Amino acid sequence: MNNQEQVRCGWAVLRPGPDAELYREYHDHEWGRPLYGRVALFERLSLEAFQSGLSWLIILRKRENFRRAFAGFDIETVASYTDADVQRLLADDGIVRNRAKIEATVANARAAANLGSSEDLSELMWSFAPPPRPRPADLSEIPSVSAESKAMARELKRRGFRFVGPTTVYALMQATGMVDDHIRDCWVPAHS
Repeated sequence: MNNQEQVRCGWAVLRPGPDAELYREYHDHEWGRPLYGRVALFERLSLEAFQSGLSWLIILRKRENFRRAFAGFDIETVASYTDADVQRLLADDGIVRNRAKIEATVANARAAANLGSSEDLSELMWSFAPPPRPRPADLSEIPSVSAESKAMARELKRRGFRFVGPTTVYALMQATGMVDDHIRDCWVPAHS
């Protein structure tokens, strides 16, 4: 079976074209794979916030522009952004130009930096990962929130993070492998 004939989660199947390949690559090699590290998780948290209310495909198309605009999502660099940086980002047509989301990304970098050396953003987020469960049979069995995403959202907000509601946090948990919501018949191997 070739790459295009493999069974995938329904959201990753698009009509042929460059967007289909972009989605397929993301699904096959990133989504649902365990991701650790403060910078990597800060990037995903930021991109999930920018995606809120939009198609994930829009964010995937602009991901390299986001990385450039936000200094590779280096937490300390983004935490030091000023009002002038916010204005620069609002003028950058390579990213989603939403003031609230840009300001939230800066605020979230500051909150992540404030965790200090005693607690890492990666450790904090992964502490909310639920125990492994069987994969869902189909997309209708996948929730949009969970008790864990509600708890993580509450804790992140308590620590000063913004644009981290339980639905956004659950999408982050899916994308970073904290939960495995690939459908049962999906070819992507389950992680342990």
